[in-house]
Amino acid sequence: MITNNLVAKIWSFCDTLRDDGVSYGDYLEQITYLLFLKMADEYSNPPYNRDFNIPKNCDWQFFLKHPLEGLILDYINALNVLSQSGKMLSNIFNGAQNKIHDPYKLKKLVELLDEDNWISESVDIKGDIYESLLQKSAESSGAGQYFTPRSIIKAIVECIEPQPLETISDPTCGTGGFFLGAIEYLNNNHSIELKNKNKKEFLQFKTFHGWDIVPSTARLCLMNLFLHGIGDMEETPEIKVEDSLLELPKNNVKIVLANPPFGKSSTYTITNDEKLAKQESYILRTDFWTTTSNKQLCFVQHIISMLEENGRAAIVLPDNVLFEGGAGETIRKKLLEETNLHTILRLPTGIFYANGVKVNVLFLEKKSKRKTPNTKEIWFYDYRTNVHHTLKKYPLQFEHLKSFVECYQSKDKVTTSETWNEDNLKGRFRRYTYKELILRDKVNFDITWLKDDSFIDLDSLPEPEILAQEIIDSLESALNSFREVVKSLSKGN
Repeated sequence: MITNNLVAKIWSFCDTLRDDGVSYGDYLEQITYLLFLKMADEYSNPPYNRDFNIPKNCDWQFFLKHPLEGLILDYINALNVLSQSGKMLSNIFNGAQNKIHDPYKLKKLVELLDEDNWISESVDIKGDIYESLLQKSAESSGAGQYFTPRSIIKAIVECIEPQPLETISDPTCGTGGFFLGAIEYLNNNHSIELKNKNKKEFLQFKTFHGWDIVPSTARLCLMNLFLHGIGDMEETPEIKVEDSLLELPKNNVKIVLANPPFGKSSTYTITNDEKLAKQESYILRTDFWTTTSNKQLCFVQHIISMLEENGRAAIVLPDNVLFEGGAGETIRKKLLEETNLHTILRLPTGIFYANGVKVNVLFLEKKSKRKTPNTKEIWFYDYRTNVHHTLKKYPLQFEHLKSFVECYQSKDKVTTSETWNEDNLKGRFRRYTYKELILRDKVNFDITWLKDDSFIDLDSLPEPEILAQEIIDSLESALNSFREVVKSLSKGN
């Protein structure tokens, strides 16, 4: 209740600022800057008495007591000074810009945030408040297409089962959704172990490694982690503002959790061919299996390269990765050979903010090279056929994926209640052997075995709203595919 009330209070002020051209994303950024200064101020008082070396005329009290005259100019100067102050300050304020140009409204926002004592709240409450603001921003601004549903993250993390002292990476971390899922899991399942000083410090400063190409998004990720107990006011976990694809991983990690950005084409092509790499817009990665400009296919190869031996990964990928020829076929063969690609979860439309998105989650373990393929079989879970979700009326919840998690975790998958067999033709969990997969045209993983009930029984058609949304999703999916074809044709010319 505290969370909802505070979120509503802070978010309601956004509508006032929108009249001045301040977008939802800009508003959340300004809150992040000011919230950091507010918490630094709270920590400077008893019983904490901590000094974070906030530069003169940049601290919370300076702006809280500042008259309207000159406020905007002093705020702009402060953001610039803070961005050059090193450590956590530089990470939070790097490239910071003021987007609130009305001094009265900036003052009002400062006073609004000052009404509550943030550090007195538990980590859970602070984190929930910020997460709620992030989600509202994503929903309202259209940036939600990059926002992985928390229900999917929770299901993935329950399957991956991160342990204390394991490193966790996300090469496209966004605002840190997968990291938060891992934090929640570790706190819920390993709370006693995390009382150990070494394990607690490892979680705070060494567990998470992320990359994002957008400075403002990386900033939101850092603040999100900080409010969930990761890092502190002086030091942060490693969140880099750069394109993670552009160089070989410097250190291997135990776990990778990722949802690479939608859209296939890139402005550059990554190749393992040294001759090709001499051409303009080609980048050499000798660790890659094949040449491609398809971002998803690049990230699949990059993630395998990031993993240490026996490291595990869960990657959210669109359907084209399962069936695309050329580089796609090469990569699927390599996945079967060099990893244990043991599970693929197939998800329905209506769960992402972007229309027409059909995704899958690939679960795998990196293995050492051997003469025989490392993947002996893949278990497919079809949570798509005869499944209908919408963002508002019938959103995807973790409970909807519980059966999948149980099947995934079962020691004897053949006997799970969801398994398909001749006596259970509606079973959603089905195994395909390496031999069956390698003989499919282009090693196609785009597999469906369940009958669509709506084609058979008109009485079982979904609600009109859901049906209409699925038609929109199908059209959007086709349009997205066609746009990629046009882009590739243009690039070829």
